[in-house]
Order: sequence, then structure tokens, then C-alpha cells
Amino acid sequence: MFLPFMKCRWISFALVLGCSLCLCVPATSAAEEESKPTRENWGHIIIKGAYPEGPQMPGLFGDVTESLSKAMTRLDKAAEDKSLTGVILHLKGTSVGWAKLNELRTAIMKVRKNNKKVYAWIESGMTKDYLIASACDKIVMPESATLILLGLRAEVSFYKNLFDMLDVKPDILRVGEYKSAAEPYTRTEMSEPFRKEMSAILDDYFRQIIEMISKSRGLSAQQVESAINGGPYMAVDAKKLGLIDDTAYEDQLPKLITGANSKTEVRIIKRYAKKRLDNDFSGIAGLIKLMDLFAGIDSTQRVGSGPRIAVIYATGAIMSGSSSQGSLFGANVLGSDTFIKAVHKAAKDEKVKAIVLRVDSPGGSALASDLMWRALEKSGKPVVVSMGDVAASGGYYISMGADRIFAEPGTLTGSIGVVGGKLAIEGLFKKIGITTSVISRGNNSGTFSPMTGFSESERVAVTNLLKSVYKQFTEKAAEGRKMDYAALEKLARGRVYTGSMALKIGLVDQLGTLEEAIEYARELGKIPKDQKFEKLILPRPTSPFEQLFGTADAQSRQTQDLSKMLNLLSPELSEQLKKLDLVNLLSREKTLTLMPFEVRVK
Repeated sequence: MFLPFMKCRWISFALVLGCSLCLCVPATSAAEEESKPTRENWGHIIIKGAYPEGPQMPGLFGDVTESLSKAMTRLDKAAEDKSLTGVILHLKGTSVGWAKLNELRTAIMKVRKNNKKVYAWIESGMTKDYLIASACDKIVMPESATLILLGLRAEVSFYKNLFDMLDVKPDILRVGEYKSAAEPYTRTEMSEPFRKEMSAILDDYFRQIIEMISKSRGLSAQQVESAINGGPYMAVDAKKLGLIDDTAYEDQLPKLITGANSKTEVRIIKRYAKKRLDNDFSGIAGLIKLMDLFAGIDSTQRVGSGPRIAVIYATGAIMSGSSSQGSLFGANVLGSDTFIKAVHKAAKDEKVKAIVLRVDSPGGSALASDLMWRALEKSGKPVVVSMGDVAASGGYYISMGADRIFAEPGTLTGSIGVVGGKLAIEGLFKKIGITTSVISRGNNSGTFSPMTGFSESERVAVTNLLKSVYKQFTEKAAEGRKMDYAALEKLARGRVYTGSMALKIGLVDQLGTLEEAIEYARELGKIPKDQKFEKLILPRPTSPFEQLFGTADAQSRQTQDLSKMLNLLSPELSEQLKKLDLVNLLSREKTLTLMPFEVRVK
């Protein structure tokens, strides 16, 4: 068979009868092969918000708030997905801390190491957004965007003048010259030790910022510092300085990726690896699923029969009782009862070979911290600590007995010190027409009365109490860190350090991410490297039922609504009011191991 006027490939088939049959198959020319369009798949992931630690219970139609672990899972999947050519990270404004920043950057680098390109498209360019973006291959901004890279600034509000106006008398004692938790309530400006401490922390953070940008963007440290000092910039000017690579709108990214003349088709997979809740609640199976959801049972977390690593999240201000999603003005509370129950669950589970404690806490109650520390000590399992954004004071207390402590470079930790006291409100009561009569027995009966400050004998007694708590704290820290007591005590005195600083002085063992801590726990638990293991995530998140109707120990729905309303009206005011939660803590706890301040960078 012959077809004229057509280039052919001749293929012979040997037939059983011994003859041959020739078929003419149209050949594709080299030009036609080259002109054939190809396609690349790119995952699209939005990076925004705070990324809370620990498991977050999903809503009826999917995750209300994406947790850090789920964001990391999506990036890990992208790294392993052979169908992807690259990932587009759409940064829309993050409020992550320094540890979460490092976790995200590490995950991005993992994607790149697996021979995938990562493009960052920055919609809102604040410092944290830019630092995350700088871990990518390319940084792109729309021409109308502004890169707000301004360096660091510490602002501490002091309330003494307000208390003077209200005739409220803060009477707060401390052990450790750097334990400055009470200063905002007793002073009008920073003490010299407080200023020295803050300056050292900002110096280290500024060094980290410059190193991250310099290494990622191929700029000298001097160029980076000069750029920071000259900011902010419009996108075009940021490109001239080498801070970003291109200006383009989001719809222009496909051509930017492949080149203007390329015929390669870029398929962008929106919401890449974003898991949606299966909301088919029909039939008996659906009813069981709905009941699980409202009871706080996450079916995706059901574990099998293999070895396990328990990952226990310690997030929020430490208090006695049960954990709750928010205190008076919205700060999360880490309850000792909830935490100890989670530790006991891990300890009793024979399949759990080790415990990883992920700490993101500024501390709180000294008693609750000690009880939580004891539960870990008696667990009988290897314990590895992974420090998040903050693991200070009580957050350090519960960490110090671990077999190994991992911190992120920007973790705030240390603050080994004690504070205690009260706010005397008798003057305020008199201003508003309330008088109080007192009958007492015992020299120190008014020690914790909210009406008056400490008498001389009460002050002596409370100071001795705080010194005893401080000695207990430092002795246990020295034992846990295997350090001479005198050497450890010099590092204590309430001083706060970054993770990088803490590593140099021996308060932590290693800089690393949560996954690196889990890997180390696998080794301690003697789980073979080639054997799979499961993660047992504890404690369980608050169920939708509890979120709707509250728990016996949680704040009322009215208080939750107040917190949400304040945050919507004025996030800045909401943040200031959260700091006044210390007043609530002081009214409930006699001695506090509490982080003296919070460092946030926008």
C-alpha cells in the first residue's frame, strides 16, 4: 500500500504466511515536534495570618484557621509531588513569630532542593513577608506594591501614670534584675537592665535579618543594611536595589515563569494540597462523622498499630486548671490539668516510644509550671523539646528536664526568674464611693488582699517566698542542663535570650525545626530509620461544641465575643489589652514565672 505526497515510516510485519505487509505511518517533523505545546503544573499556596501551633479543629466546611503543621504538610507534599514543576507562594500578610518564620523558610528550601522552582508573589510586603519570600528562587511584586522593610523597633507601653490617675497602687516584687515583667505597671520607662536586655535581643534579630537577606539575595551585609535604612520602597525601586526580581501582576506570572515567547502552558493549581472537610453527612456513616466532628474527634488523626512519637503542644500562658482558647482579652491559656492529662496519655501508651514537646509559651503560674515539669520527668519516655516563637520563664521551666532541647534561631527563651505581687485598689474604690472595713488576725493576713499594698512584714514574707521559688527554678535548671549551679544562676536572673544566644551559653542544645526534633526523638525511641512511625498529636483541639457553648473552665461566650469585637475594631488596642491579662494572672496566682515582654515584627 502506497500513499503519495506523504513522508512515511515503513514498518514491516512478518506474517505467519511468510509474506510481509508494509504500512505507511505519517511522520511528525522535527519542527512539528518542537511546536507542540507542553504543560507545567505549578501549585499555588497562599501564605497569610498567624499560623497557630498545634492541631486546629476544622469547621463544617473546612479549616477555619490553617495551623503551622498543615501549612508545612502542604509544602512537604509539594516537595515530593513529581507532577509539579514549581510552587507559587502568594504572600498576603503574615503575623508569624521568628520560629514559625524559620519553619516556613526551611520548608521552602526543601521544595527547592527537590529540583522545583518556588516563586514568591508579594501582595503586602512587610518584613516577615519579605523574609519568607527571600527563601524562594524569585520574588515578584505588582508595580503598585510597597516593600516595607524598615528594620526593628521595640516599643514598651508603661501604665504607671494610668494607675496613678486611677489611684491604683501596683506592689510587685521580683527576683532577678532582668525580670522586668512588672516594669510596665510600676515604672514610666525602661530600667537600665531592661534596656540592655532589649538592645541585645534586637541586635541579634537585626543580625539574623541581614544574614537571611544577604545569603538569599546575594547581597553584601552593607548593601542590605543600607537598603533597610533607606526603606520603604515601591516595587520598581526595590527591583533596582536587587531586593526583588520582577514586577508583575498575578495573572502575568505564567508568562514570567516560562518566558514571553514560550508555548509552554502553565497550569496553576489553586489551593494546592488544601484539604477540605468531607461534609457528606448522609446516612449512618455521615451521622457518625458529624458526631465525631462535634465531639472533637478528628478522624484523620486515628492511629494504627505501629510505633508512635507523641507530639504534645504547650501553647499559651500557663495557668492551673484546663486549657482554653482565650483569656480575658483573647490570649490563649495553657492549663496544667489539660497538659498533664496529655502527658499521662502518652506515657501509658506502650506504642509511644518518645515524646516531643513543642513549646510556644511565655510562662505564667510557677506552681502549674512545676506540676507540668514533674509530669514530663515521670513519664518514663525520652523527651525532646522543640521551642517555637517563645519558650521563656515557665515555658523554659517545663522544657529544662528534656533529653535534648531544640530551639529556632529566633526563639525567645530563658527568663529564668520569678515575679509576684498585686494591684492595690483601695484608692480607686474610694474615688468611686466604695469604702471597706477590715478586721484581721495575724501579722500577714493582708498579704494577698487587693485593697492595700504590702506591709513591711508582708513584703519580707513574700520576698522570701519568691526567693525560694527562684532557687527551686534555678536548681532544677542547673540539674536539667547538667551545669554548675553558680554558672547557671549567672545566666538566669530573669534575662531573656534568642535561640542563637541561648545555644552559645548552653541553655539549649541545638538549633533546629520541629521535624528535626521529631527525627531526634525517633533515634532516642530506637525506631529503626527504615520503619514508618505515626505522630500522636496531643492534646486534642477544642471541639466545635465546646467552641459554641464553652467549657466549665473556659471563659464565657460573651467574653469571647468581646475579644473578637475588640480585635476587629482595633488590633493595636486589642494587643495592648491582652498585656493587661497580667492583672488577671496576678489575681489568681501568687508567684509567676512569666515572660516580661513580647517582640513582634511587622
